[in-house]
Amino acid sequence: MTSQFAVRGDYIQLDQLLKAAGLVATGGEAHAAVEAGVVRVDGRVESRKRAKLRAGQRVTVGGETVRLVQAGPDHPA
Repeated sequence: MTSQFAVRGDYIQLDQLLKAAGLVATGGEAHAAVEAGVVRVDGRVESRKRAKLRAGQRVTVGGETVRLVQAGPDHPA
């Protein structure tokens, strides 16, 4: 399943995105998922918990994919 997440500003940190997008319930779960190697950014395993993500990137955890879009009139944050 693919959903969209509107990024306010230039970027959002990976751990913050995982929680805000509902892919994990807590920050601790976000860190554990990254450490376990189950988080992919643009198809590659991401090992940096605080990686800066920008509009246009895709984050996948399990069967869930979130496409980042820039916040604006078409995509309110």
